[in-house]
Amino acid sequence: MQHTPFTTVCSIRPLTEIEFAAWVAQAVPGDRLEYHRGFLGIDVTPGISTLPEPDRRQLADLGQAAFGAFARGLVHLVQERCEIDRFSYIAIARPRPKGATASLSELLLAAPEAA
Repeated sequence: MQHTPFTTVCSIRPLTEIEFAAWVAQAVPGDRLEYHRGFLGIDVTPGISTLPEPDRRQLADLGQAAFGAFARGLVHLVQERCEIDRFSYIAIARPRPKGATASLSELLLAAPEAA
């Protein structure tokens, strides 16, 4: 039996929720995308995060987009430990549920509104 090696795509800069939705819309099952590297729970929390406020908000939106795609059954969300208190957050594309579409516009419309 042959095993297919998995390659994770890593961005050289922080992703936006729109870029994440575009990836989900075109990804084939098994595609992997690292959407954040750090400690997401801390990096998105006001008063704790060391990120500038606009970057913190953008990351929080990205995290919500990733969770929304998971909730709709479009991706698996996994973490890989890189070092102490530093993780790689990875979305893995799932097969589309029967009858489901994942157009970019539908993904963006389904995204939760910013608080």
